[in-house]
Amino acid sequence: MDVLSEVNAVVFGVWFLIGAALVFFIQAGFAMVEAGFTRAKNTGNILMKNLMDFCIGCVVFILIGFSFLLGEDLFGLIGKPGLDIFTAYEGFDFSNFVFNLVFCATTATIVSGAMAERTKFLSYCVYSAIISALIYPIEAHWIWGGGWLAQIGFHDFAGSCAIHMVGGTCALIGAKILGPRIGKFSYANDGSITKVNAIPGHNIAIGCLGCFILWFGWYGFNGAACTDVYQLGSVFLTTTVAPSIATVVCMIFTWIRYGKPDVSMCLNASLAGLVAITAPCDVTDCFGAIVIGIVAGLLVCFGVWLLDYKLHIDDPVGAVAVHFMNGIWGTIAVGLFATPSAPSYAIADANGTLMKGLFYGGGFKLLGIQLLGLLSVMSWAAVTITVTFIFIKKVFGLRVSREEELIGLDSCEHGLSSAYAGFSIMDATSQIMDINDKTELGSGEASVVKETPIVEVKDYSSKKVSGMHKVTIITRLSKYDKLRQALNDLGVTGMTVTQVMGCGIQKGSGEKYRGVELDATLLPKVQIDVVVSTIPVDVLIDTVKKTLYTGHIGDGKIFVYDVEKVVKVRTGEEDFKALQDVE
Repeated sequence: MDVLSEVNAVVFGVWFLIGAALVFFIQAGFAMVEAGFTRAKNTGNILMKNLMDFCIGCVVFILIGFSFLLGEDLFGLIGKPGLDIFTAYEGFDFSNFVFNLVFCATTATIVSGAMAERTKFLSYCVYSAIISALIYPIEAHWIWGGGWLAQIGFHDFAGSCAIHMVGGTCALIGAKILGPRIGKFSYANDGSITKVNAIPGHNIAIGCLGCFILWFGWYGFNGAACTDVYQLGSVFLTTTVAPSIATVVCMIFTWIRYGKPDVSMCLNASLAGLVAITAPCDVTDCFGAIVIGIVAGLLVCFGVWLLDYKLHIDDPVGAVAVHFMNGIWGTIAVGLFATPSAPSYAIADANGTLMKGLFYGGGFKLLGIQLLGLLSVMSWAAVTITVTFIFIKKVFGLRVSREEELIGLDSCEHGLSSAYAGFSIMDATSQIMDINDKTELGSGEASVVKETPIVEVKDYSSKKVSGMHKVTIITRLSKYDKLRQALNDLGVTGMTVTQVMGCGIQKGSGEKYRGVELDATLLPKVQIDVVVSTIPVDVLIDTVKKTLYTGHIGDGKIFVYDVEKVVKVRTGEEDFKALQDVE
């Protein structure tokens, strides 16, 4: 038996490190999900942040984070600071350092998704370091380092509370303080929000790949701390069942609610199920995992709706719905579904008395402890991250400028014209044309199939027509929204928007790639084409000039062409009638 025990200890010691490597690979999953769910112009910035989460986290974890987490317990609140990694390396706990480091980096990474596409890179590095150095290690000590929550029987096997709820809390507060992306919400004149606009991610395939990487890595996330094969097998089972059920429930819900199963929401649901099962994965059975998954699949849909339509907080990747809400649910689920039938079950109170979940005859004791721990950790995270963000906002500034956000953080923060060589992609899908008192629309319903080939239109014979002209405007990406609004106010009802790149004789701004100066930087531009008839072309040109003028290189150019003929294919109308925007 001694030999078998020794072999078992060695095997699971190796598995512990393999599990840590799987958790490290989760960083790649987060990078892919965040990049895919955001716009192409910010991809390089997203990748850089996910890389620096781990690297900066490693630096501060060496200096103070690890000792705060697993140092000698002081009053149940914090580990004793120390530098044993330098002063006593021969007896240092190498495995635990690596294992806890990769978990620490995950907490910081969660925040980047909710604050993506508008956060200063310097500011991001600062708050990522503070999360890894102070916020996460101290509360994790309460749970896993022998602190006061561990002493009273609080259970969070792999981090629904310590990692995901904490990361989600930081993400929620950060996104609120930072404010929404430009174009996420439409506003009335009094500042009230009138509409929520979708800003689709640029690459759902990368987002899906990231989801699969995360799910794969989660077997290490939940299973690495297992100490025997039976417990490991049970954890793998619950870690598979919960996200599967959550995804199916989300698919059915979105199919019924929106008429079609939503791809991105189902990807979020898989992650929500994983987050929810993380705390109770070792103490629940298959039935518990199923119920946990059902709630997670619905909760993530509710969370996305709540942030968009009620709280008006912009979370590009659904980090709050996935991590904050399901981190809470997973922590509570321990108090509901913990059952001694799970292998190696060992939840006990301060007196060593075994505790069970409410639905398995254990009463409210364990549930009460879970709620106490949840509220305590949430309060700690909320207070410390709020102070952190306010400090960063005052000292460094938290958000990039409007122009930088519109151009994209790849270019402005990293000198990278595009993460996809040869392309520079700007998203304009959230900007719409509005009907106003100068808008002329023909009659008819474009959504209804007509029996006759020609739809009835208004009689414009009495209106003076100055001729048909195509006006092409090429200008900075950052000017698009302002120009669109000005043309809309003038009465323009439609435009063609093209993303282009170009440089003049000044060769752009001389950026560098891998330390080598680029001979000519192709700068991202936007080309807007408008065809007008009733609006005098001189008035249109004057409006464009007033809107774009700054007196600097890059204000743009206007090209005017005569249009000989216009044909509307659907109705057969020609020239002036074809330009009336029934559809």
